[in-house]
Amino acid sequence: MQKKCDVLIVGCGAAGLYTSLCLPESTNVVVLSKRNNTLSNSSLAQGGVAAVLSFENDSFDLHIEDTMIAGQRANDIDAVTTLVEEGPDQVRKIMEYGVDFDKNDDGTLQKTLEGGHCRRRIVHHKDTTGAEIVNKLLEEVKRRKNITLIENSQVFRLTRVKNGICANVLSDGGQDEYFASYCVLATGGIGRVYKYTTNPVVATGDGIRLAYEIGANIKNLSYVQFHPTAFNSSDNEQFLISEAVRGEGAYLLNCKKERFMHRYDERLELAPRDVVSKSIIIESRRTGSNNFYLDITHRDSDYLHKRFPGIYEGCLKYNVDITKDLIPIFPCQHYLMGGIEVDLNSQTSVNRLYAVGECSNTGVHGKNRLASNSLLEALVFGRRCALDIERRISSGNPEVGISGNYECDLDGAPLMKGICTEIRNIMQRSYFVMPANEDVVRMGFKRVGEILNRLKNGKFKITAEYCEALSLATVAYIILREVSDNDA
Repeated sequence: MQKKCDVLIVGCGAAGLYTSLCLPESTNVVVLSKRNNTLSNSSLAQGGVAAVLSFENDSFDLHIEDTMIAGQRANDIDAVTTLVEEGPDQVRKIMEYGVDFDKNDDGTLQKTLEGGHCRRRIVHHKDTTGAEIVNKLLEEVKRRKNITLIENSQVFRLTRVKNGICANVLSDGGQDEYFASYCVLATGGIGRVYKYTTNPVVATGDGIRLAYEIGANIKNLSYVQFHPTAFNSSDNEQFLISEAVRGEGAYLLNCKKERFMHRYDERLELAPRDVVSKSIIIESRRTGSNNFYLDITHRDSDYLHKRFPGIYEGCLKYNVDITKDLIPIFPCQHYLMGGIEVDLNSQTSVNRLYAVGECSNTGVHGKNRLASNSLLEALVFGRRCALDIERRISSGNPEVGISGNYECDLDGAPLMKGICTEIRNIMQRSYFVMPANEDVVRMGFKRVGEILNRLKNGKFKITAEYCEALSLATVAYIILREVSDNDA
């Protein structure tokens, strides 16, 4: 079925939702969610939002410098300045939508500290900040008559059409074609390309694959962040132990229950994530053990219950009481700094195609994201995306052209079993925290290329599973190509 709208937003996390809310209410907006509306990386974000909301003991310059240091100065300084200077107003705006950040007894906002920050500037809702933001944005979106939310909709192809973009979508009713004057990709991360990740099942890099296929530039996809403190279990989706736990005084311990960060960085447990993750890997090689722990037992138990209720309950499911037990941790894939290359208005290299949130590469994060800058990026650049679309619409918006049949043939052979598992194993061997040796990377790249070629040319039945496998293969191919080129 063919449908039209002014703006099609693919993804229902913080970036996609906030973009929709920043568009004029005269705009016909459709927001597609691959599964349900609350399943996203945004909803799982624990720590908070970093923003300079007061100049009493902080400044834009300090936040900019912390961001640049964490990103190894590979950041785009204009993007970082935009993020930091425009961020506070967007935090205040979502508070108007009802987002309830924790407060001190005197009513002021409670601010926490995380690795890489020189000041307490991170506002939070207990340890479930992302869920609080997504839920409140969803409530506001549902009040807007111009915004239509559609769940269980998998976009499997984008095509340029006259004055717009056509998106082919698998839905409960079969196949739909959405013709939009503007398309915004807000599809989140790539975590499921790895065996172990903090990301939910929907994080398969679909938006990056769609943008790549339509001709958009993809930049620095090998800039993958591995969070140093995921709960060490056999689960494929790892339970995250927030950076804020170390910010509130937790110690990192090795297999001998000894602190070790002094060997690697003077900032100790509050070093940026990439430094801590690499330190753990080096320490594991030194000790011959992958057993590492977080120790927060020296803090008051009532405080821990109140400050980290989600983490407390999550650890209890594994029979770990954080008020008296050590928390077993190890690094795992967490976030993507690279992605679809965009300008300061979130515009890609393809006309009328935008990208916001984790799937985009704004240049803000450099080689390593500073803790709690991700939700801020979603807000700041989601708004800038909406403003740019509004500007273009107001200056004259010719109607998107619908001519011809854009429906795809969905029939074909069934997807071969085990293909996603093989991709994940290749990535885990080839590039976990640090790239493997040149031979392993080269062999992994060659095999992923073979898988991608087979998926593209094998005439498989187009299903959600096929689309995700194609996305994973595309993402793995681009990452390992970049790593191979860097090693050359």
